[in-house]
Amino acid sequence: MKLICIGRNYTDHIKELENEKPTDPVVFLKPDTAILLKKQPFFIPDFSEDVHHEVEVLIKINKVGKHIDKKFAHKYYSEIGLGIDFTARDLQAKLKEKGLPWEKAKAFDGAAVIGSWISKEDVKDVNNMSFTLQKNEDLVQTGNTSHMLWKIDELIEYISKYFTLKIGDIIFTGTPAGVGKVVANDKLVGYIEDKQMFSITVK
Repeated sequence: MKLICIGRNYTDHIKELENEKPTDPVVFLKPDTAILLKKQPFFIPDFSEDVHHEVEVLIKINKVGKHIDKKFAHKYYSEIGLGIDFTARDLQAKLKEKGLPWEKAKAFDGAAVIGSWISKEDVKDVNNMSFTLQKNEDLVQTGNTSHMLWKIDELIEYISKYFTLKIGDIIFTGTPAGVGKVVANDKLVGYIEDKQMFSITVK
C-alpha cells in the first residue's frame, strides 16, 4: 500500500506559499510508516520547529489499474476520506533551496492522518464537496473540491501513467489555503460537509 500525494492543487494555497503554479500535478509519495496510528496523538518531531497542518480529501483505490483513462477513473474508487498531510515547513524550505526531494519534510513517521471513510454514493457530487479543518474549535481551513486544479478523475488518470495503482492505495488530493503551524495540545478536527472524519491531538 502506498500513499500518493498531490501538491499545489488549489490556487489559493499556491499563492499562500508563493509557489509557482504547476503545468502538471506535483506528485510525491509517503511510506506506510507515515500513517498516524488510530487513536494516537501526533507527536511533533524533534527535527522541526514549524510543522504545518494541511487538510486534504483522500481517495482509496479499490482495484488494480495502469494507464487509466479519465472516463473510467470513477470505477477505481468507491470511498472518500479526509486526512492531514503534516509538513515540516522549515525543513521543506531548506530542502527546496537546495533542489532536494521533500520526503524528510513530508514522509516522516506519523505525517499522514487518515480519517474515516464514506461511500462516494453518500456525497451529492465529489467534484463539488466542501471540507473543513478546525483547530481548537476555530475554523482554519476550508475548501471545496470544485476548486481543484486537477479533479479526482484527472488525478487518477495522471498518476496511473507513472505508478500502477493497487487495491488500498490512497491518494491525498491537495490542500486549500489556511495551512498553519501546530503546537502541543492543539486539537484538530476535520469534516467533509457536516460529517466529522477525524479528531486528533498534538503532543
